[in-house]
Amino acid sequence: MSLPASDVSGARLDLAGTRTFTVPGAGPVRRSAIGEYTTTWLRSLWEQADGRAPQGVALASVGSLGRGDAGPLSDIDLVLLHDGRALTERELTALAESLWYPIWDAKVRLDHSVRTLAQCRQVASADLSAAVGLLDISHVAGDAELVAGVRATIAHDWRANARKRLPQLTSGLAERHARHGELAQAIEPDLKEARGGLRDMTVLRALAAAWLTDRPHGEVDRAYARLLDVRDALQVVTGRGRDRLGREEHDAVAALLGFRDSDELLTMVSSSGRTLAYALDATLRRAGQSQRARTLRVGPRRSQLLALGYGVFEHDGEAVLGSAPAPDPVLPLRAAVVAARAGLPLAPQTLTNLAALPDLPRPWPDLARDLFTDLLAAGPGLLPVWSGLTQVGLVHRWLPAWGAVDSRPQRNPVHRHTVDRHLIETVVEAGAMVREVARPDLLLLAALLHDIGKVAGAQDHSHTGARIAHELLTDLGWPAADVDTIVTLVAEHLTLIELATRRDVGDPATIAAAWTAARSDHDTFDLLRVLTTADARAAGPKAWTDWRAGLLASLCAAVRSHAVDRAPTEVGGRALEVGPDIIESLAGGQPVVRVRSLDPGYGVEIYDRDRLGLFADTAGVLAAQGFTVRTATVRTVDDVAANWWLLETPGGDPPDGARIASGLSALARGERT
Repeated sequence: MSLPASDVSGARLDLAGTRTFTVPGAGPVRRSAIGEYTTTWLRSLWEQADGRAPQGVALASVGSLGRGDAGPLSDIDLVLLHDGRALTERELTALAESLWYPIWDAKVRLDHSVRTLAQCRQVASADLSAAVGLLDISHVAGDAELVAGVRATIAHDWRANARKRLPQLTSGLAERHARHGELAQAIEPDLKEARGGLRDMTVLRALAAAWLTDRPHGEVDRAYARLLDVRDALQVVTGRGRDRLGREEHDAVAALLGFRDSDELLTMVSSSGRTLAYALDATLRRAGQSQRARTLRVGPRRSQLLALGYGVFEHDGEAVLGSAPAPDPVLPLRAAVVAARAGLPLAPQTLTNLAALPDLPRPWPDLARDLFTDLLAAGPGLLPVWSGLTQVGLVHRWLPAWGAVDSRPQRNPVHRHTVDRHLIETVVEAGAMVREVARPDLLLLAALLHDIGKVAGAQDHSHTGARIAHELLTDLGWPAADVDTIVTLVAEHLTLIELATRRDVGDPATIAAAWTAARSDHDTFDLLRVLTTADARAAGPKAWTDWRAGLLASLCAAVRSHAVDRAPTEVGGRALEVGPDIIESLAGGQPVVRVRSLDPGYGVEIYDRDRLGLFADTAGVLAAQGFTVRTATVRTVDDVAANWWLLETPGGDPPDGARIASGLSALARGERT
């Protein structure tokens, strides 16, 4: 039946009526109906072409209509295909005009072209985005075999040129993502072009079409469908074919989709974008591995595995398990630490295997707590590893409170990330400053949890977070004294910067307030100062300006000048005191190293002259001798560095104190080989 062209816009909107948006499964049904209606209407235009469309001519769709996911106001991308013989140029022009003009008259956005098979191949060869689009070309009307031939030929060319096209595709993705940002971290996301957006699913399909790799399914498809639902609602709310979800549309789109508020909507958008981005990254790695295998293969290809330790290996840019994992609940933490330190993501199948292992007992064993702080201390390598652990649900099993901040948006203009991403960025920033505090492990845990109270309904996220942190860390088995310190840091993490920027930093009352916030304790004050800095740096350039940094430095200097002298530090159940024997040894240029066995691992006391680079040198010496550092406590007593290191040895052999001292002496003399 022929449908009046003048009714097409209204009909497409009616198919997306508000009553259907919150019905489960309504999105695919709606998009199928839109596609069916649009295709039927286009076929009616074809039938009205008065016989100007013989065999060898066809109308085909690409873009969202070709893929079957057109929205209420999506534009239409059409290709008038011909074999070069069926019609003259004048006849082709007349046929095209009889199709395009009714579409324009209906106020529907149209992208159109007229091409032969050879021209399609030429365009696909010259334009990467056109090639990806033509992979989805679908028959609308006319010669179906012609459309099928074009589709098959384009797919064949795509597979044949995969080696050349993959680097181009990767480069193009990086450029597009740089222009449009990351969907998961944006308050006004571009649902189509951003990293993790709708166009990335098209890339995933193109990678699979190249036969280099399969693409993930399941949750990835559900995430894509959720983003399509948001796009559909956005088009209905605005009455325009838009892809950017602006602030002014948040509430209306959230209401149309049945969310309680716009924050819940943005959380879903962020989570979906993150799922798509993670899938794209993993699929690109798979495709690269497959391509290298094709290029280098001379007979059967053997896996090249580089041992990283504890049964974890590097393979083609990923960290993988060398064999089926034993049912050890600590193994996911150990593998995560190894991968993060190596700067490698955990392979998807490895993550799946790790997620299948039993849960850690509550409270956690000492080893699990040590490994967790090791993971937080891994530096920038933590980011991709944490992302993978989150995707398979391990983070949520370890930290149940994480679910409330996962992908949660922040509307404060100084913040550039969602709450969960900001927490991890703060951990990385804090990890670069661990030399400035006596308890790096407490600093990293506080950085991870300082905004854990930014949950729905919280009035004061600092004190809400302090309560959550206390419950979580107590449940996991951290010592009560350590929990109290972390709770203080979480509760007061905004105090120093607020005092520095809103009060007179020279006022005794301001100094007293800052000192009281740190429980009148030097070590806690250092932790609070570094946490404040890491928090601001992770938030973004608007939160950490030269002006704010200068005011904070002035306040901290004033507090130090009024505070009492430090007491000897105590770690591992004993005080690190600098006695006469240590002074005598250091006077002769020889560091003092004392080793004692613990369960598990070994405690190592190291006394040396305090100097720039000592912490890094010590870490390097221990790593070179094959030790894994679980935690370190760094203190200076009367210009003497009195440091405590908790080590693990893969082979179980105890550290050699004399060898460690010798290595430190050599580095102090400038011997770097």
